[in-house]
Amino acid sequence: MIQLKKISKTFHTKTKKVHALKNVSLEVKKGEIFGVIGYSGAGKSTLIRCVNLLEKPTNGEVYVNGSKLNTMSAEQLRETRKKIGMIFQGFHLLKTATVFDNIAIPLKLTGVPKREIPNRVQKYLAVVGLEDKQDVYPDQLSGGQKQRVAIARALSHEPEVLLSDEATSALDPETTESILDLLAKINREFGITILLITHEMHVIQKICDRVAVMENGEIIEQGNVIDLYSEPKQATTKKFINSLFPSDLPDETLKELQKRGPIITLTFVGSSAGKPALSMASKKFDVHANILSGNIIQLKDKPFGRLIAHLEGEPEETNKVRQFLANEGVQVEEVSFDDN
Repeated sequence: MIQLKKISKTFHTKTKKVHALKNVSLEVKKGEIFGVIGYSGAGKSTLIRCVNLLEKPTNGEVYVNGSKLNTMSAEQLRETRKKIGMIFQGFHLLKTATVFDNIAIPLKLTGVPKREIPNRVQKYLAVVGLEDKQDVYPDQLSGGQKQRVAIARALSHEPEVLLSDEATSALDPETTESILDLLAKINREFGITILLITHEMHVIQKICDRVAVMENGEIIEQGNVIDLYSEPKQATTKKFINSLFPSDLPDETLKELQKRGPIITLTFVGSSAGKPALSMASKKFDVHANILSGNIIQLKDKPFGRLIAHLEGEPEETNKVRQFLANEGVQVEEVSFDDN
C-alpha cells in the first residue's frame, strides 16, 4: 500500500546541511498497522510527511497504492491526497468553528457534494463516539475529544491510508489507551492501512503489526513486533524494549548473587508466557530459583514476558535448568557484569 524507496531529505540552514533522512526504504502492507519509533531528531516526522509529499524528498520514490506521487501534477496530487488521511499531535482544529464545521468545511473544500456532507459528518462522529458534540466548539472539549474530532475529520474523506503523526503524545495515559483502541477499531472495521510514528513503546506494543526503528535519519531495524521484542539486534531497539522491563537492582547486588550461580534473562512469547516453566524447573532439578524482576505485557495478538532470575546451584544443575527452559519455548540469556 505504501512504498518508500531510497528516500533522502536534506534541509539547508544558513550554516549547514541537515540530512534528516538518509536512503530510507520502507513498505507498508495493505490493511496493517505499521509503527515507526525513534527518539527526538531521529527523522520520523519528516518520514511520515514524505508519504503524502507535505515534505518533498530530496531523492527517492514514494508510492501509495501503486501510484508514484513524485511525478504527479499538482491536480493529481490533490486527488491522491483525498485517499490519504492524516492526524496530528496538535489536533489542528478551527477554534471559531463548531465540531460539525471542523469536519464539514474540509469536505466542502475538496468538492464533496453539499447534500452528502451532513451524512458524512454524522457517520464519522458516531464512529469516534462524539455524535452528541457536533454543535460545540473545540475549547469546550477535552484533549481526547479534540483528537477524536481530528480522527473523524480524517475519516470523513474515506481514505485508504491513515497517517498518524504522534497522535497520542499530548494525551494522558488513560486517554491514550482509548485513542489507540479507536485506531485499532478503525483498522479492523474499515480495513484502513495505518502508518504511525511515535516515541512510545506502549503505542507499538498495543496496536502495531510491524515496526521500524529509526535513528539519525535511518531505519536501523524493522520487522514484526513480536520478532523485534524477542530478538532485538540494535542498541536503540534494546533500549526501547528494556524501558518496559525496568530493574531497580544495583549491579553490585547482582554481582554478589552471580558468585553463587548464573543470573539469566528469560523471555516468554505467546503460549510460553502462561507456563510456570521456572517453577517446574526448580522442582525438577537441584536448583533454587529466585525471580529478581519481571513483567508480562500484552502485545497486539499475544502476551510477551521477561524475567530476570538467579539460579543457585551446581553448574551441572543450572545448565540442566537452562536447557529445560529452552525446551519449554523460553528464550534464555545469561546476564554478564564483567564489563561494569
